Amino acid sequence: MQTIDLNCDMGEAFGNYPMPNDDILFDHITSANIACGFHAGDPGVMQYTVSMALKKGVAIGAHPGLPDLQGFGRREMKISANEAYQITLYQIGALYSFVRAAGGKLHHVKAHGALYNMAAKDASLARAIAQAVHDFDPALILYALAGSEMIAAANNLGLTTASEVFADRTYQNDGSLTPRSQSNALITDEQQSIQQVLMMVKQQQVTSVDQETIPLKAETLCLHGDGTHAVEFAQKINQRLKQEGITIKAPGA
Repeated sequence: MQTIDLNCDMGEAFGNYPMPNDDILFDHITSANIACGFHAGDPGVMQYTVSMALKKGVAIGAHPGLPDLQGFGRREMKISANEAYQITLYQIGALYSFVRAAGGKLHHVKAHGALYNMAAKDASLARAIAQAVHDFDPALILYALAGSEMIAAANNLGLTTASEVFADRTYQNDGSLTPRSQSNALITDEQQSIQQVLMMVKQQQVTSVDQETIPLKAETLCLHGDGTHAVEFAQKINQRLKQEGITIKAPGA
């Protein structure tokens, strides 16, 4: 039986909760990556988003990013491996406090934006992030780009991983995501996105921007919640996967 997790980055706001799409998106996903304050999210937003995830039965993950509010954590910063360790550990702890206070359980960690992309290729940053997750709680699952250095680093530490794929992003020949700075980074056609998702989940492969067939492991699918039609797209993906006989559930559920 084929299974897939549907995850979404949530709580990426300051002083404005609920976010326009967040409450409805919870009905169509199985895990939520909640911003921890460095690229977005404040105590009020974190508390509210955690409470909604628990109410909807959605697995809760910490979503640490670079300390870059103005750039929403999407601009690369030159940081050391120890700094990557520190900011990851710090942010996991911030979100965990709200999860524990609400009587919930922290399920996973997924890095955000530039931190995620940097560590996908940089082995030292990948090891630092994986070590921070392991040191906080070795039972946590690390969500990371399929085939990336972060998956390798987590495996070396004995962490459980969830290989992530993307519905609305294009891929390079090496399996990496096309940088957002390039015009072809995003897939805006809904049917193209759905076909890419079905290919990744059912065939465990994706077609690159150069029309190369790239093998990958698809265990969790990222659905971005900030698009104009984010809710409608999440609902369609959810329904289409179920029509294809694919079970939707969080890793370890």
